Amino acid sequence: MTTQTEFGFGTQIRKSPYFDATVRWGAKDFSVYNHMYIPRDFGNPVENFWNLVNHAILCDVAVERQVEITGPDAAEFVQLLTPRDLTRCAVGQCKYVLLTNAEGGILNDPILLRLAENHFWISLADSDVLFWAQGVAVNSGLDVVISEPDVSPLQLQGPQSGKVMQALFGDSILDLKYYWLREYDLDGIPLIVSRTGWSSELGYELYLRDSSKGDELWEKIMAAGQPFGLKPGHTSSIRRIEGGMLSYHADMNIRTNPYELGMDRLIDLDAGFDFIGKSALQKIRQEGVQRRHVGLVIDCPALTGSNTRYWDLENNGEKVGEVTSAIFSPRLEENIALAMVRADLAVTGTEFEVIMPAGKATARIVEKPFFDPKKTLAAS
Repeated sequence: MTTQTEFGFGTQIRKSPYFDATVRWGAKDFSVYNHMYIPRDFGNPVENFWNLVNHAILCDVAVERQVEITGPDAAEFVQLLTPRDLTRCAVGQCKYVLLTNAEGGILNDPILLRLAENHFWISLADSDVLFWAQGVAVNSGLDVVISEPDVSPLQLQGPQSGKVMQALFGDSILDLKYYWLREYDLDGIPLIVSRTGWSSELGYELYLRDSSKGDELWEKIMAAGQPFGLKPGHTSSIRRIEGGMLSYHADMNIRTNPYELGMDRLIDLDAGFDFIGKSALQKIRQEGVQRRHVGLVIDCPALTGSNTRYWDLENNGEKVGEVTSAIFSPRLEENIALAMVRADLAVTGTEFEVIMPAGKATARIVEKPFFDPKKTLAAS
């Protein structure tokens, strides 16, 4: 561990309950997500990737803020926010959902957790959904209470994460199914544990329900994980792009609709419930989309980091799209990317010229995800 250094831009950017622990364990750089610091650098990102796919990493993702929805009409209200049919979402189950506005644009792509019949958490990507939900509630006529609880998740991800969890919680954790949750008390630390994560690997999220226990929880997990090669880490851009996982504000935003992303499975227009954006999405389904999200391989020397701006894609000298996320995969030994392109060109094998800061290169559409397309690792 390294000597602790003071970080900060002022009190308007919040620190997580694990902030001091991550600095002790070597966090070198942070960015801001949902008005909070998130560790982005524990050293070499390639080493972080190999730690993730070969062993396990522990990530501070307390920036995944929870919007808590309770009250007699909580289930009806949550359904109003998303086009995904939640009628079969059982207590104790999690669902990946999209939140849409009246135009069918995506406001967020959170994990929904159902803790009780009328008790939900929306575990957020980077956007102010708390304000949106409270605003919708004012005019909904539904009896709900919407707040941000004292809940801060950690992600424990990688093939050895199950063994670390078994060391912490015993054999009972082994039958926790993919996208289900369970309540635990770990030596006085109150938790919700789910079989979810943002890595495309076997993994768990531990939702701490008492911020005063953050340092204790971090150290307890790191100690339990030492025999299994657990390292402190950060969410891996390499692995998430390999897995075709989308990042809000990078690969989609409020001007993106689910059909452009090929997320038709998350839209239930013909079910007997209403939701915000339903009429807009019905129109989009009928008329079709003008662009689609695709996977690319870029033929150029290995990229030394991820893109910090969108790169134009040209076809026959005409701009027809843009690269949204790009990285070099040391496992695949290729530059892989996610991109939004004109719909008529969104066909496997189509070639483009990508305009990068270092110059032009050739890119072609390939199938995505780039690795483990059936998500067998995460669901194992």
